[in-house]
Amino acid sequence: MKFTPTSLSGVLLIEPRVIGDHRGFFMETWRHDVFDRAGIPPLLQDNHSRSSRGTLRGLHFQHPHGQGKLLRVVCGEVFDVIVDVRRASPTFGKWEGHTLSGENKRQLWVPPGFAHGFCVLSDNADFLYRCSEYYHPESEQTLLWNDPDIGITWPVTQPILSEKDLHGTPLRSLLNLPD
Repeated sequence: MKFTPTSLSGVLLIEPRVIGDHRGFFMETWRHDVFDRAGIPPLLQDNHSRSSRGTLRGLHFQHPHGQGKLLRVVCGEVFDVIVDVRRASPTFGKWEGHTLSGENKRQLWVPPGFAHGFCVLSDNADFLYRCSEYYHPESEQTLLWNDPDIGITWPVTQPILSEKDLHGTPLRSLLNLPD
């Protein structure tokens, strides 16, 4: 596996070793000893979502009870976005986006302290993520997906949003943020 640091401290783009032939392919997506050496903690909860083209989910994070997330798409394609919401970070309020797909098989490690969301680019996408902390609904927060102070360049202009995501909070108005 190849672990590549990104411009946001602690975030890793992961490219698994894929062994393929005329029958298909095989790859390891998680191996505790390898991920432990890369600084990724044990993961406690698996989640799976399926979404249709144009759906935008996010930007979500938990504080306290922050979750690190190992992200991947097994079918379809998404534009995945993370925003640094750690007040003491030199990249506070900065974002980056990565295309994750069943085709490219990339994974993304996002440590606690980042808001996360994605937009579906294919007809449908199956999105899997493993979390370092259990879901804690009282700690969940939603950052406004189109906050002008952040300036995310989403690949859709009229995404399909949940009520929660439609009414997220701008970064400057969030009071309970990680250090």
